[in-house]
Amino acid sequence: MDNKLLVERSAKGKQSITLPLCDVPECKIENYIPKEFLREKACNLPEVSEPEVVRHFVNLSTLNHHVDKGFYPLGSCTMKYNPKINEKIATSPGISELHPFQDPGTVQSALKIYYEVEQLLCKITGMAAFTLQPAAGSHGELCGVMLMRAYHRAKNNHKTTILIPDSAHGTNPASVHLGGYKAVTVKSTDEGLVDIEDLKAKLNDEVAGFMLTNPNTLGIFEKNVMEISELVHSVDGLMYMDGANMNALLGIVKIADMNFDITHFNLHKTFSTPHGGGGPGSGPIGVGEKLVSYLPVPRVEKTEEGYILDWDKEESIGKMMGFWGNYGVIARTWVYIRMLGEEGLKDVSKYAIINSNYIRASLEDVYDLPFKSPTMHECVFSGSRQKKQGVKTLDIAKRMLDYGIHAPTIYFPLIVSEALMVEPTETESKETLDDFIHIMRTIAKESEENPQLVRSAPQNTPIKRLDEVKANKDLNVRW
Repeated sequence: MDNKLLVERSAKGKQSITLPLCDVPECKIENYIPKEFLREKACNLPEVSEPEVVRHFVNLSTLNHHVDKGFYPLGSCTMKYNPKINEKIATSPGISELHPFQDPGTVQSALKIYYEVEQLLCKITGMAAFTLQPAAGSHGELCGVMLMRAYHRAKNNHKTTILIPDSAHGTNPASVHLGGYKAVTVKSTDEGLVDIEDLKAKLNDEVAGFMLTNPNTLGIFEKNVMEISELVHSVDGLMYMDGANMNALLGIVKIADMNFDITHFNLHKTFSTPHGGGGPGSGPIGVGEKLVSYLPVPRVEKTEEGYILDWDKEESIGKMMGFWGNYGVIARTWVYIRMLGEEGLKDVSKYAIINSNYIRASLEDVYDLPFKSPTMHECVFSGSRQKKQGVKTLDIAKRMLDYGIHAPTIYFPLIVSEALMVEPTETESKETLDDFIHIMRTIAKESEENPQLVRSAPQNTPIKRLDEVKANKDLNVRW
């Protein structure tokens, strides 16, 4: 590919558009914009032809890896294929061109979608109510911690800490800290589950709650969740479920049935909205009955006259976002759930679990598998065997790029040395999984026979191996 910038292709007289002749009276721009805001000289825009413009941006688009281009096995992030019907509906004018300042009477269809998504999430989880305001999973976590604080303040409970497993998502301790609590780590067992004895040792009357990801970040279901819930509730602590891995549970188990009081979903993961690069996102919070009154305002309510935004909630923690949530993500979720239905959502999780275990069983003879339990939606390998041959997990991830596959999550969770975290999701075919398995086995063989090849990867990408230490210490984002 020719890597020239458009300004480097520019030549005087080239043009890519033809503007129609002006059919209205001409006016002087300085009559409408103050002079100090006007340019003193013309903007130096490139002059290029239409084919050059089109080819330039088409070529650029192929440099970015995305789920429409190839397999994206990013563990813990659920990078599933996004059905195009979601995009078609969400970008239709009746949805995409609404304004948050419109009178509720003029956006009844939008409020209906909000209301129905809340009801659908309640049915999926068994929780009593949801708020769709949080803009991401981490934002939802903070909202959940704030709900914990409101609950304990109302009961005059003196609570100072929240317990978190050592396999937790990195945002969990950050959310705890921002919410005004101290995070206390609970160890994992050799099975990759919460160490019940360590939990008991750290449980006291100052514990506000326990934040538990289930399935956890090893992809393993916490089989002792009912005992954990009973222990935490015995000190009037609240059970919070990080629902980032909900793709494994749809239609199989309800969060409320595991005695959780609070949970968040990542709509932009579980329900297929494209995500990455900082947005868009949505992290709704669901709660049990005893926490409903603390949810953020406004709440979307259904009345005989229609849907309203109800601000009259005296115990509410207030607003969590400038408006009512990322509506485009919520609209896509509404389409996704209604298209699949109850049985379809259950199939999503069944296929995700099958795909994950197929990869686990197909690679555990060439990559270390520190935790042997059958997995749910994702599995975590270790590159420790390859590291002994001089090849790090980072090198393996870089080599995967040469084969046209996005690297999985690496070096997380922290309790796995040289971690390779793979989540295939339900949308990948057996043929795609077999290609991935073949590539991973090939890289394992290369690590034995030609480790320098792997250490110097990638070879086939537009940008080759970077000096990552220099990049971190000498950050330069200007061209």
